[in-house]
Amino acid sequence: MRTEHDLLGTREIPDDVYWGIHTLRALENFTVSSQPVNMRIIRAVAVVKKACAQANAELLFLDSKLTRAIEISCDEIVATKLDSSFPLRALQGGAGTSTNMNVNEVIANRSLELLGYQKSDYSQCHPIEHVNLHQSTNDVYPTAVKIASIEAVRELSHAAELLQDALQRKEKEFSGVLTIGRTELQDAVPVTIGAEFSSFAEAIARDRWRTFKCEERLRVVNIGGTAVGTGLTAPRSYIFLVIEKLRQLTGYGLTRGENMMDQTANADACVEVSGILSAFATNIMKICNDLRMLHFTGEIKLPPVQAGSSIMPGKVNPVIMEAAISASIKVNANHQIVTQCAGAGSLQINEFLPLLAHALIESMEILQTVTAMLASHVDKIEVNALLCEQYAHRSVTLITAFLPIVGYEKAEKIVKEYEGVKDMNFIQFLELKLGSDLVKQVVTPAGLMALGFK
Repeated sequence: MRTEHDLLGTREIPDDVYWGIHTLRALENFTVSSQPVNMRIIRAVAVVKKACAQANAELLFLDSKLTRAIEISCDEIVATKLDSSFPLRALQGGAGTSTNMNVNEVIANRSLELLGYQKSDYSQCHPIEHVNLHQSTNDVYPTAVKIASIEAVRELSHAAELLQDALQRKEKEFSGVLTIGRTELQDAVPVTIGAEFSSFAEAIARDRWRTFKCEERLRVVNIGGTAVGTGLTAPRSYIFLVIEKLRQLTGYGLTRGENMMDQTANADACVEVSGILSAFATNIMKICNDLRMLHFTGEIKLPPVQAGSSIMPGKVNPVIMEAAISASIKVNANHQIVTQCAGAGSLQINEFLPLLAHALIESMEILQTVTAMLASHVDKIEVNALLCEQYAHRSVTLITAFLPIVGYEKAEKIVKEYEGVKDMNFIQFLELKLGSDLVKQVVTPAGLMALGFK
């Protein structure tokens, strides 16, 4: 064991861990949830610490040997070599101070080890005096959350591309398969299965564009603003330099907010991004419900992935669709968490940023995983072209395609005449009434899907 002290007194720390007394206090205080702090946030904080150390070194506030040790420690965190050193839980008070101090302590003690000193020999490398030099949790943590979110949203945008491509392949594959469209769960007008998949693809295309564009909202950060965005205790030269270092390290095109008090106090940009994620989740839910319905009607066949019942032999359920819908519900619930956390902040800080960050990044990760899962699943969807044709040919709403030719009154009369006919489907009846040549001319996938009529 080794001994450390803080404002409240002294505590013994296990000698085999890199964290210190601030982390110990947080471990004891925050036991509300079993969910750990997302490692994306930890890695992003380490990147911020490295940028700060580089800026301080260039301005001669840190010596080169100590700076190099801090840089190596940060790199090890980013490379996931020190993951076991970050035991804190996601639900915590203090606006992220516990997470910031956990990283500060790990970097300091690992740096001491690299320099040949004992852990907790903070006269040589101090978690606050050196690792946290010219910083505050209030500019480090929000900046790290945005960096972590950019990383996650880029992965999500790529997954959206995979799903869009898969849906477009099915659009092309099923473009000649005629079926009946439905509104209010009733037969409507004929469409192709390919056209139905095209509407899915277009929705995901919008989500892909929105997730790509929302990165712009995340690039504006408040690093250098220290406690409340005024930059108090930080040299002006450092404030201008640290954003340059951070931009170089991340490659994200980050920019320091023009009004850093605003960026420190307000999290509405995160709410906007979360709203985009909620729209994405809503589209996923709608598409999966539609695919589930088309599978139920037999027009398509979703790939079987597991036995569906512990009592009914042979039953196979659309479980991938159900999992995706469940994920969408979770993302929409997280959006409410993000919204409430952003609104619950007070004056110059948002105390609930840890919960906001956890919900926001969790939504990105959920959507990325479920979207990639759906892309693979969609690729294996099959169509029952014969059954689709039967649905189209037996529906009396097929008469709608003939309205420009026969008019509404005559069309309605034909439908009435068909009532009670049992020895032929509706398209056969139309051939009898209007002639097979006209019916064959009108009832084609290309003709029915053309924009308007000539």
